[in-house]
Amino acid sequence: MDRLQPTGKRAAGAVVFRRTERGVRLLLLRAFKNWDFPKGLIEPGETELDAAKRECAEETGLTDLDFPFGDAHKDTLAYAGGKVARYFPAETEAVEIELPVSPELGRPEHHEWRWVSFDEAEELLPPRLGIVLDWARRTLA
Repeated sequence: MDRLQPTGKRAAGAVVFRRTERGVRLLLLRAFKNWDFPKGLIEPGETELDAAKRECAEETGLTDLDFPFGDAHKDTLAYAGGKVARYFPAETEAVEIELPVSPELGRPEHHEWRWVSFDEAEELLPPRLGIVLDWARRTLA
């Protein structure tokens, strides 16, 4: 996998999911009024997948993630001044999430988390993530 040169415009994250009796559930995080999947900027020398794993641990405390599709991913279209985020599907068996305190902020980065269905995610996520959500729905079906 290529190592991207961080420019402040590249981010990586994961579509964290778990399988339940009611179907696949996706983990969404809310910061203020904005819902998203766990993600963050790629640090120098990091691969995109390594950045996604680190960001998930930093934002959700999840370290047991399995990446059953290897390095399969989907990029967003450019947003916020040309920023692009790459998302990898990551499976967990965790049900409860504890939002870790960010050392930089002195509080958790996010205000809320939820396990949601694809339809619920479609209602909560911003339009820029529609392409990622559609891809995840096909990939995890």
